[in-house]
Amino acid sequence: MTPALRSACAEAVHVVTADDEVLRAGRASVFVLDQLGFRRSAWLLGSRLLLPFVEVGYRIVARNRKLFSKFFFRNERPD
Repeated sequence: MTPALRSACAEAVHVVTADDEVLRAGRASVFVLDQLGFRRSAWLLGSRLLLPFVEVGYRIVARNRKLFSKFFFRNERPD
């Protein structure tokens, strides 16, 4: 892994599709939803109308991971 790729992966999730397309951030999340079987949700969130909002939401959560983890993962204990 190159230093540039390591830095990019620290900022956002990346997915490489079977077609060698690299998806990152919100688009990668929508792709994962589709692959997990949430096809309708992925189709809706990946639409031209909602995808910009998904990207903004992803950016907000990614930049504030520690804050969000305090609220959403309060009962989980590290192994």
